[in-house]
Amino acid sequence: MATTTTAQKKILVKEASFLWEGKNRTGKVVRGEMNAPSLAVAQVALRRQGILVSKLKQKKIGSGGKVTDKDITLFTRQLATMVKSGVPLLQSFDIVGKGTNNPALARLLISIKTDVETGASLATAFRKYPIHFDALFCNLVAAGEQAGILDTLLDRLASYKEKIQAIKSKLKSAMFYPTSILVVAFVITAVIMIFVVPAFKGVFASFGGDLPGPTLVVIAISDGFVANWHIIFGALFAAIYGMVYAFKRSRAFQIAVDKYALKLPVFGDLIRKTSIARWTRTLSTMFAAGVPLVEALDSVGGASGNYVYATATQQIQNEVSTGSSLTVAMQNSDVFPPMVTQMVAIGEESGQLDSMLGKVADFFEAEVDDAVGALSSLMEPIIMVFLGVLIGGLVVAMYLPIFKLGSVVG
Repeated sequence: MATTTTAQKKILVKEASFLWEGKNRTGKVVRGEMNAPSLAVAQVALRRQGILVSKLKQKKIGSGGKVTDKDITLFTRQLATMVKSGVPLLQSFDIVGKGTNNPALARLLISIKTDVETGASLATAFRKYPIHFDALFCNLVAAGEQAGILDTLLDRLASYKEKIQAIKSKLKSAMFYPTSILVVAFVITAVIMIFVVPAFKGVFASFGGDLPGPTLVVIAISDGFVANWHIIFGALFAAIYGMVYAFKRSRAFQIAVDKYALKLPVFGDLIRKTSIARWTRTLSTMFAAGVPLVEALDSVGGASGNYVYATATQQIQNEVSTGSSLTVAMQNSDVFPPMVTQMVAIGEESGQLDSMLGKVADFFEAEVDDAVGALSSLMEPIIMVFLGVLIGGLVVAMYLPIFKLGSVVG
């Protein structure tokens, strides 16, 4: 029985929910919700129930789950593999949909498959969901359909997304370690200040002597924490929430953050290399797919993940559209190192621009790998020293009076 129940649940996950309205056999207006593999199946099922359907639409995909970039990357690789192996497109969607554990992704694939079944092109079906499939993705799929090389471009697109996903993961991992340590250090310090130091303060009061300077400083800070902890924590959480909210809603704040990020010590160089790797990888993929250079640049700026490079891309696109070479336009933007522009110049002269851009992307992706490794090695001793000075300093300050008392007794 357990096996049957599990199978039924899997089948339900692969169906989409449809909202319908119509008239029954008596002419009464009725409405409801039903699960079906596709819109056509839902219509047939309602007709069999004697319902004259007036409205039938699929329930919003966003409910009940989230489709991540990692899901889309895996889906692209699976679709590319099956199409390249000769599996029919609609059957490929069925296989991928039944193999995923994410209900939201399954519903998304059912919707796309339904659009393709009703005559829409694959690129058109993808364009209905710009949150998950950007202009670059849709343009490459459209180019593959028009040229009859969908399998090749899907494979290239899957490789591109895997590389971009890898770069994002490395950048996040590099940022996560120091951030998590700082959070832990703050929590430990707050606990010591609010609970531990006041306990020592009561003990010190019975000594009746003068306390050392470091101990007095720590006690004063502790008194401030105890008296204003709600204000401190409230202000901290409000600041974090305000920054996250502003980053999501304010374009000016996003621009300021992107500009400042490139100037950060250590991390700024890593972010710059990541942006260049994504920029060159995206342009290489688009150009190799046969997309004209000016049109390809439309998708490149946003893919770089940084406003400075997005703005520079607009400038490059304007200069290229007026007859300048890509090399000259990139040099004028002043955001690319000489090595990049020299490689692009060689690519333009030899007619192998996509290959040279790919090599540049490979180089900077390797640089990102090395930078993340070096950053981890550099941060570990720095963080250990920071925690040692902070926590060790607090502990020593609290024990100084005890040491002083011991020397007096001795």
